[in-house]
Amino acid sequence: MSNAEETTRIYTGPAMIVKGLVARLNDLGINPIERNDNASSIQAGFTVGVPGQVMLYIRKDELAKAQTTIDAYLEEIGE
Repeated sequence: MSNAEETTRIYTGPAMIVKGLVARLNDLGINPIERNDNASSIQAGFTVGVPGQVMLYIRKDELAKAQTTIDAYLEEIGE
């Protein structure tokens, strides 16, 4: 099974919001994957992606455990 089949994107947005969501998920014992295409492409010498936008992924089998926390956090911050 490929990595794309094992994970699901749960949020795309500003890095500051992603960091808050990561902290909440870490409290549940979930270690999300952050992907910032723009920062990675700049390091490689070209630019791709939207500046300041980070994609956050978790394993699909953790989604049920995380969904309530994700929804509560996004509602709390007005997203």
